[in-house]
Formats: sequence, C-alpha cells, structure tokens
Amino acid sequence: EIYFIHEVKDLIAFYGSKKSEFLILGGGSNVLLLDNINRIILKNEIKGKEILHEDDEHVTIRVGGGENWHEFVQWSLTQGYSGIENLSLIPGSVGAAPVQNIGAYGVELEEVFIRLEGIQMEEGILLSLNKIACQFSYRDSIFKHSLKDNFFITYVHFKLNKKFIPRLEYGTIKELLSKKAISTPTADQVSALVCEIRESKLPNPNVLGNAGSFFKNTIVSKEKFNLLLLEYPAVPHFSTDSDQVKIPTGWLIEQCNWKGKRIGDVSSYEKQALVLVNYGNASGYEVLNYAKLIMDDVEEKFGILIHPEVNIWK
Repeated sequence: EIYFIHEVKDLIAFYGSKKSEFLILGGGSNVLLLDNINRIILKNEIKGKEILHEDDEHVTIRVGGGENWHEFVQWSLTQGYSGIENLSLIPGSVGAAPVQNIGAYGVELEEVFIRLEGIQMEEGILLSLNKIACQFSYRDSIFKHSLKDNFFITYVHFKLNKKFIPRLEYGTIKELLSKKAISTPTADQVSALVCEIRESKLPNPNVLGNAGSFFKNTIVSKEKFNLLLLEYPAVPHFSTDSDQVKIPTGWLIEQCNWKGKRIGDVSSYEKQALVLVNYGNASGYEVLNYAKLIMDDVEEKFGILIHPEVNIWK
C-alpha cells in the first residue's frame, strides 16, 4: 500500500524500473483476475484534498489518488461544489477515475478534469499531465495504452462549480424527477437520484460478485446506425456528434437473449445485462469465456464488436 510518493520511488530503486515488475491497483472494483499474480501490486492509498484556487464561480481541488471516488463526490456536495454529482456511487478511487475516464448519466470525468500528477515508472520521474496529454476518449485514456502499468497517479486536479448547473438530459434521471414531481432539483437531489437508479439496477458487489459494467457502451458510425435502424426501429441510442451514435450495449446483449442467462456460476445480471455476475465459484477464465460467448453472439446478430470495460489481469 502506497501512502507517500517517496514509497513508489523507493520501490523502483529497489526492484528496478521495468513496468513488467509492477501492477497498479486503485480500488480493485474494475478488475477481472485470471491467474495468481507474480508481480508487485502497488495499491494507491494517497489521501488528501486541497483547494488550490477559487473564485466566485469555480474551485480547483487537488485530490489524493487513494481517496474513494464516491466519498469525494459526497464531500464536494457538502462543501457546496457541484459538477460530479451525476458520477455518484461509481466504485473505485480518485486515481483510477482518469484511467477509465469514468462517466455516467450524461457527464464525463474529462469535463471537470484539469490535470494529474504521478510517477512515470520506467524513468522514476515525477510528471504532470494535462487533459490533452491524457488522451481521453470514451472510457479510455493513455493509461490503458502507452502508459499502462507505467504511471502511478498520485494526485488529480478538478475544477468544480460553485453555482449548480444541472445536467438532467439523461432519460432515467428525467423520468425519476417527473415521478417525484421535482422540477428544480439541487445537486444533492441529483446525486441521491443517481444513487437510487444505480442501486435499483446494479448488484452490490459485497453481496453478488461483479466488476460493474463488464462491457463499454457501443459507439457506431451514423451510417452503421441507420442500417441498424432499418431492421430494429426501436433501438435505443444517443448521438455523440454528427458522425457517431452511442448504443447501449446492454440492449444488444438483451436482444441476443443473454440477460439473466446463467452458465455455471456466471450470469448476465437479471436487472442489467451489461453487468456479469459471479454467484460464488466461477473462475476468472469462466467469466471471460462467458463474456466471449456474448461478444460472438452480438457480432453475429448485429455485425458489431463489443468491447470489455474491465481490466483483465493475468
């Protein structure tokens, strides 16, 4: 467990700087373990929240990578800061959030991200990376590619709002607001609604083993989407820009009759097909093989290759 920056440097000096020596762990909520790991696992426990700058409208906060993400969201709300309330109850740590470029209910991490600090493992040097350097895209970043297992994120800087600007365009939030007759919600109310939605359709990992959404939502070209629409007029979708359309991967999986289908101790969750669950005794390989069967069926039926969102360790 890493509590201070110098501990990472000491480990690099002692064991060597080859990235093959290390695996970097955040909260561990988005990992599928296949085998025993014969590498040094660095668990981020760097804590702390520091206000670097503020004006009438915004505040910039430096947050330790080992802070729990949801606890940071709730802390920000108690301070009167908003902008990440739609990201409530996402499991994991602050340091892992940029790796995944987490997002939910119409909000992406990169919208509030300023920069991050960390240690480039092979060189053993401290670096600061801004938004461009992090190469964010949908549930992706440089830390899943050229800097995979080669950058230990120590602190993340966020720019949050002092004046609440609600982001309510996501359909489920709209529906719940209407049901509860809330016309002008507060940031705390939006956070509570998001928690309610997530708890209603996602299994508690303390009760039923899972790694959250196993697959990314699917982004296709407008041309591909229009062809799909001809055969499946009811396909749910969200426009990302003029050239691409996002399709809920859970819907694709449901159409292939995998929702709730159990093989051994692995199943696509009965309330959300995007989540794969382990009823207790399935190995990592069994979960992965189940996922591959889903991927094959979706590709055969729709001509779309869906992609895992979890980190697969072996």
